[in-house]
Amino acid sequence: MERYLIAHDLGTSSDKASLFSTEGKLVKSYTIPYDVHFFHKNYAEQNTEDWWEAVCTATRKIVEDIDPKAVLAISFSSQMQACVVVDKEGNALRPAMIWADQRAEEQAEQLVQKIGAKRLYELNGHRVSASYSIEKLMWIRDNEREIYEKTYKMLLAKDYIICRLTGEFVTDYSEASGTDAFDLKRLKWSGEVLEAAGISLDKMPELHASTDVIGSLSTSAAEALGLTTGTVVVCGGGDGPCSALGAGSIESGQMFLSFGTSSWIAGTTDEVFLDQEKTLICFGHVIPGKYMPCGTMQAAGSSYSYIKNALCKEEEKLAEEQGESVYDILNQLVLQSPVGAKGLVFLPYMLGERSPRWNPDTSGSFLGIKMEHEKCDYIRAVLEGVAMNLSIILEAQKERTEITDLVLTGGGAKGDVLAQILSDVLNVNLHRLDHVEEATSIAAAVIAGVGVGVFEDFTVIHQFVKQVRDFVPNQDVQGVYEEQKVRFEKGYQCLREYYEVEKRGN
Repeated sequence: MERYLIAHDLGTSSDKASLFSTEGKLVKSYTIPYDVHFFHKNYAEQNTEDWWEAVCTATRKIVEDIDPKAVLAISFSSQMQACVVVDKEGNALRPAMIWADQRAEEQAEQLVQKIGAKRLYELNGHRVSASYSIEKLMWIRDNEREIYEKTYKMLLAKDYIICRLTGEFVTDYSEASGTDAFDLKRLKWSGEVLEAAGISLDKMPELHASTDVIGSLSTSAAEALGLTTGTVVVCGGGDGPCSALGAGSIESGQMFLSFGTSSWIAGTTDEVFLDQEKTLICFGHVIPGKYMPCGTMQAAGSSYSYIKNALCKEEEKLAEEQGESVYDILNQLVLQSPVGAKGLVFLPYMLGERSPRWNPDTSGSFLGIKMEHEKCDYIRAVLEGVAMNLSIILEAQKERTEITDLVLTGGGAKGDVLAQILSDVLNVNLHRLDHVEEATSIAAAVIAGVGVGVFEDFTVIHQFVKQVRDFVPNQDVQGVYEEQKVRFEKGYQCLREYYEVEKRGN
């Protein structure tokens, strides 16, 4: 009998369930979308019940034609830096505060005052930021005391689902390293940070490797998913470190760019790597004993979505009439604008910014607007602005090693126009994978397979993914982009005072 592994990619906008055979074949996948609730300028929440219903429905869809007893394991790739507070029965006590939520600025400052930014970066591999989980838990303690008193554990997104499946309160090292409360070198919760945060260790989940088997499905969970209690749950990892595995970055020095709702440039190392300007962050890898230095920006693909929603209603209607993707039409518009978008600069800070700015008060801007600028220029400027932001991250990564090539993955990597702009602005060779949208799902399947012993080690990833298209930077446009990068940097620096005024005004 053929045997199977299930991978859930529990993302910001949807959960994608994928059924893989143990031979590495993608048999079936199904995606269930859900909403993000943005409000009060920098709040971002999701309903945990939406996650659960998506996981249950998507799982039932992909196993309806197979014997459920043949499913060996389930594992996860998940959005990171969430804060889900639950009681002793695993019930969520409030909506989840997700990675894009930036409200806990005061709590982040409290940590800086008590420990110091440098020490926190050394411990966590991360800057202190309102986007991280422990600051969000502190905010709940300070603003929703009744809920905090009822909190048994703080969980991350996938770990809430694991709790619903098995009754266990756990997380893995990769997810834990995105909480700002983790001792990255020692792979344990940092007593020093928790003491400064005023958070009890008892409220933190139990730590595991990504490949650890957490338990079998409970009877009720098995029924909800259309499976049996013989299926086990493997811990899985955060989507960032999973994207490294899915991009084939399993050895030191292998670098990649993942482009989706957010975007990051990252790689694999054998030790913690922290750059001088603290532009990068460093995660625990899903591969035991490895680390993933990473620079993650907030609004990459979402900036493209924004300009589509704001300016491109006609193109959306046309796409619907012609039965094609609206982004295919927008890509053709991009090509009508010259390299550099006639000097138009876009700062892609629609949700504040993590790397490279680490400034939650930033906002998106178009700079240098002139009468000559048309819709096509605005669209091109958005893509170039995202790429220029990523170029700052790339420079920080170059402190460790020379980088001339990046593997390209993520849902946004499908388009040739965007891929070429990225290659040109970053001035690197890009190698697109054959399964750009499945990279994190494939990683979760490999983690599941290694966890239950179906796969001997992580080198099996090369049976799942292959490089299929290369993009080489056009040297003729480098001068234009160097000028645009200067405008981009000056624009941000000039607006920093404005961001401060806006913050005080709100």
